[in-house]
Amino acid sequence: MRASENWKDYELIDCSDGERLERWGNIILIRPDPQIIWSSGKRNPLWKNAHARYHRSNKGGGSWEMYKKVPDNWSVNFKNLVFNVKPMGFKHTGVFPEQAVNWEWAQNKIESERRPMNILNLFGYTGCATLACLDAGAKVCHVDASKGMVNWAKENAFSSKLNDKPVRWLVDDCVKFVQREIRRKNKYDGIIMDPPSYGRGPNGEVWKIEEKLYSFMELCIQVLSDDPSFLILNSYTTGLSPAVMEYLLNTMLVKKFGGRVSSDEIGLKVTESGLFLPCGSTVIWEK
Repeated sequence: MRASENWKDYELIDCSDGERLERWGNIILIRPDPQIIWSSGKRNPLWKNAHARYHRSNKGGGSWEMYKKVPDNWSVNFKNLVFNVKPMGFKHTGVFPEQAVNWEWAQNKIESERRPMNILNLFGYTGCATLACLDAGAKVCHVDASKGMVNWAKENAFSSKLNDKPVRWLVDDCVKFVQREIRRKNKYDGIIMDPPSYGRGPNGEVWKIEEKLYSFMELCIQVLSDDPSFLILNSYTTGLSPAVMEYLLNTMLVKKFGGRVSSDEIGLKVTESGLFLPCGSTVIWEK
């Protein structure tokens, strides 16, 4: 399992009985996680001294229960990057901390290339991967269907003092955007994508990853440059194992560009146990 060891402002303190106990800066949150099917005994005193806990609703969604005063938003740092954290209506905070291992990989790859790099970040969310690539010296095109998420990504760029870097912020359906880029003959040296299991575009376009991923990958290959560097595909869908995604990229990318494919789960180290909590799967193709 791949995991970043470089977080200072985030910590997965403990996990038990379907919940995570987390530190975001100096704010302690308890959030649900259905794959935590074990009990740790919840011996850490912070279980009883958290700032807030998210409760799921049987009707879908849920709500935050505030035990202490929690700011509407606050910032956490990862190396040179600053992310604005906000407790959202569907348990999220705007940052997936396990993704830091992929941000670091992309940064190292961009820096090692020693050439101008044009990166496409699809389903870019609040821009953490975009900022990592900008910080490494790349030019980035950031695409997400949610105007709110793109605005949040811009806020993160401003907080990280990267707002003057070469980046395009686009609110668009990712499939339609890539189709237009093919017609425009625009090319990218690297692609990062973290598609949702299910979602809708700005005009109601339906996305189901098991049904759409292969055809979408066929499109994405067409916007890779003649000398591409990498493609990172992440998934939180339990039906898409690392091996399945590795097979997909081997059949689609290695045949055309050569290179190699690697895959693994990504996760977070749990302070109390020293074990790692799986948090999704990533497959990487690199030239």
